[in-house]
Amino acid sequence: MIHITLPDGSVREYAEGTSAGDIAKSISEGLARKVLAAEVNGEVWDTSRPINNNATLRLLTWDDKNAKATFWHSSAHLMAEALEAFYPGTKFGIGPPIETGFYYDIDLGDRTISDDDLKKIEDKMKELAKANNAYKREDVAKDKAVAYFTEKGDQYKLELLEGLSDGSITFYTQGNFTDLCRGPHIPNTGFIKAVKLTSIAGAYWRGNEKNKMLTRIYGVTFPAQKELDEYLLLLEEAKKRDHRKLGRELELFTFSEKVGSGLPLWLPKGAMLRERLQQFLQKAQIETGYLPVISPHIGSKQLYVTSGHWEKYGKDSFRPITTPQEGEEFMLKPMNCPHHCEIYKSSPRSYKDLPLRLAEFGTVYRYEQSGELHGLTRVRGFTQDDAHLFCTPEQVSNEFKKVIDLVLYVFESLGFTEYTAQVSLRDKEDRSKYIGSEQNWQIAEQAIIEAAADKGLKTVVEYGEAAFYGPKLDFMVRDALGRKWQLGTIQVDYNLPERFELEYVDSDNTRKRPVMIHRAPFGSMERFIAVLLEHCAGNLPIWLAPLQVKVLPISDKYSEYAHKVVAKLKVSDIRADVDDRNEKIGRKIRDTELMKTPYMLVVGEKEMTDGLVSVRKHGEGDKGAVSIDAFTTEIKHLVNEQMRGKAHHINS
Repeated sequence: MIHITLPDGSVREYAEGTSAGDIAKSISEGLARKVLAAEVNGEVWDTSRPINNNATLRLLTWDDKNAKATFWHSSAHLMAEALEAFYPGTKFGIGPPIETGFYYDIDLGDRTISDDDLKKIEDKMKELAKANNAYKREDVAKDKAVAYFTEKGDQYKLELLEGLSDGSITFYTQGNFTDLCRGPHIPNTGFIKAVKLTSIAGAYWRGNEKNKMLTRIYGVTFPAQKELDEYLLLLEEAKKRDHRKLGRELELFTFSEKVGSGLPLWLPKGAMLRERLQQFLQKAQIETGYLPVISPHIGSKQLYVTSGHWEKYGKDSFRPITTPQEGEEFMLKPMNCPHHCEIYKSSPRSYKDLPLRLAEFGTVYRYEQSGELHGLTRVRGFTQDDAHLFCTPEQVSNEFKKVIDLVLYVFESLGFTEYTAQVSLRDKEDRSKYIGSEQNWQIAEQAIIEAAADKGLKTVVEYGEAAFYGPKLDFMVRDALGRKWQLGTIQVDYNLPERFELEYVDSDNTRKRPVMIHRAPFGSMERFIAVLLEHCAGNLPIWLAPLQVKVLPISDKYSEYAHKVVAKLKVSDIRADVDDRNEKIGRKIRDTELMKTPYMLVVGEKEMTDGLVSVRKHGEGDKGAVSIDAFTTEIKHLVNEQMRGKAHHINS
């Protein structure tokens, strides 16, 4: 007999070899019909896999993210079976679950597939799903696996097998399709009730531009048609909110192939938006003791060899820049932290100088493959709201918690109310990806866990997500459409101070190493602005809007008065402009609405005579006539309230 510990702490006894599915049935038949996978001792398993030893067990249903991942992974296999039915001889790369849905990379040979073909593949998937075929797991010897895929002529699976050893290889079969796969999978295809294949793209095998371009088919599935319908509505809304579309319409940023892929050009309104965000954070930083620094856009290659970035990320960087001097090499700056280490090192430091908080809006450059570039969320040049705090070991906890407060202040001020703090730790097995001593890693990881607990944050732990030099606290924010984005990050680092030989003189006159905290509440200006635009559908809060007020004269006769109104608003630091085009007032109002300007002030004969403005609010319409002073007072109050996080006028 084995003992199974359930999430509520209760312990049940079962015969050795009992599966999670059997255990679910013993609890409730209704529960068993909902269970998609099981977490056994923290590892996700098929519900049919026998449990042979004492274990902790958590039964996973659709609401669990691991269950969704299992569901979508199984759906990728179902799509592959449908593809094989229509395109015999298709070779398959990888087919993982993603944030929402799944994809499979395939090689169709000399055949092609288009959006017009997706409907028939969807229909085939639904047909196959109704067969209720079980996903069957089989342990396979390596020679047998090689023989199977050699016969199929699938060089991609054979390449994947090269990195696997006997005893670690499993096949999964459902219906007429067999795949090399670690699993896990849902019990059977019948759980898949609703199917939508969303798009087709190209993808280099293993992400390497030197390899063949494969066809990538994206899809999503659900256990009920209603959930798919709701998802498709969200998808349509997401298209309307796409930051690339909004960036064009609101005249915020553009891209130019002549400048280069992944290098955004900020237009005047976009530059104003960035400037407002930067000023907002700089003000908060000054109030909490940060000191501004500036570092160059390039650095000696040796700087990044010392930091370890060259070893870990050299292949993802732009190629070194050579000079006429033999052996001299520079790099476009991929990180700000090595530069800040050298700034720290520029003067002798005492324990009385710590904590030392150095902040910079530093632009960095990283080479992203062209196929992975996406608007502002994946670029080759971006600006981090970077800061590095150098402190004594005793100060780490307090400094870390102060940074948490700053990150939450940023989120609250911008209307991001749903977030989870992800504790990003080292991989449990593979330590080769990281630098530094075991002792320092344990201290740093514990500091993050305790600080998050002390601040009462809702946290999840993710192994393998740490930076190569230290663990992180990553803030995962949900936007208005329920999508999850990684924005702010805080990292504890004992390693870079060691590599750069940073020191301070302690109270006992001994030399000691400081601890380094990396932090970026926005993450990057580009990514943050992209997420913000999609979160608020371009309806920026008034304190951030590049143009806060547009004054609309009814005719040319009132243009002079409109300019006087703007001049008065500007004295109060309200960003305003006049639309004095020779257009009807209805056209002016419509155009200003499309630009999502927060307020319009319509002026005509009555307004000019009485010193008034007729107020229209974006999305809400006419608000009546008030004096210019009353309007100015109200706007200034609203801006101050929003910047203190007390009011959120973001239309979500």
